[in-house]
Amino acid sequence: MEITVNQQNYQVTEACSMQDLITVVLNAPTTGIAVAVNQTIISKTNWESYLLHSGDQVIIIKATQGG
Repeated sequence: MEITVNQQNYQVTEACSMQDLITVVLNAPTTGIAVAVNQTIISKTNWESYLLHSGDQVIIIKATQGG
């Protein structure tokens, strides 16, 4: 199935969780980021159980330091 992450299209399996997307597909660290799917924030405690669906729009925001 196809999902969009930060305006980039990705092909993932039907049983792809948010945790799998971040660690396996994107190969990204899971610290210092926030995730929203279809404009709804997904708590980090739910990433492992949250399954993505075809056409989902995912936004990943990285925390930055500064002032």
